[in-house]
Amino acid sequence: MTKTQLEESVEHLKKKGFDSPEIGIVLGTGLGKLVSEIQNPIEAHYNNIPYFPLATVEFHTGKLIYGTIAGKKVVVMQGRFHLYEGYDFLDITYPIRVMRLLGIQKLFVSNAAGAINLNFKKGDMMLIEDHINLQGGSPLAFRNVAEFGDRFVDMSEPYDLEMRQKIEAIAEKNDISLQKGVYASVVGPQLETKAEYRMLKTLGADAVGMSTVPEVIVANHLRLPIVAVSVLTDECDPDNLQPVNIQEIIEIAGNTEPKMIQLFKELIEAI
Repeated sequence: MTKTQLEESVEHLKKKGFDSPEIGIVLGTGLGKLVSEIQNPIEAHYNNIPYFPLATVEFHTGKLIYGTIAGKKVVVMQGRFHLYEGYDFLDITYPIRVMRLLGIQKLFVSNAAGAINLNFKKGDMMLIEDHINLQGGSPLAFRNVAEFGDRFVDMSEPYDLEMRQKIEAIAEKNDISLQKGVYASVVGPQLETKAEYRMLKTLGADAVGMSTVPEVIVANHLRLPIVAVSVLTDECDPDNLQPVNIQEIIEIAGNTEPKMIQLFKELIEAI
């Protein structure tokens, strides 16, 4: 990754009409319907953006969409990149750097995750307060990282406290149940064994997924305030573990999605 490559990506998008977005949004598995809320959308497919990776997961659509939600200019990433698809950390986080250079001042992230905390149930949402990186690497571990920001990035409060407080208030006002907790990010694509779920619980994780943490690390590198919400699609009880059903996971994410959209829309209005 070079600054020239990033500049070419940004220039391509500006020519398409991506004009100074204020908020970037990354949509997770089964959480793509927020795009229907975008007014006057302009689309840019990943395979047409210089130096962008391509999305490979069948239920991820690979495009950036620019427009307005609640009167604010947004750029929405419909389809993200994962280690389990064979991408590296620089690929996964490249779009975050592009969105920041386009002008975003805040970043919203969603994902589908499994509930480790057995007080949480399928269909719940969890506001991520902190995370555990179990992906075996860092998107900042490359030779010329100092050209893009500080090499050693503080992670004492990786998720923006002010936006967390606002989204909690929005949830309370709308009588939307919103759990809070720690998200553990693993490589995947296989799901966890019973022993691994027990380990994650011991480590202090409330939910587990295969994304989000690389993007959060880079957002902090770019001094970009971030808020992240998990939709909990399965219950990971090692003493009563059922075989995974991916279609059910996507369905549960889709059923919960309207609440997540409401939270994000009202947060956009509030900031």
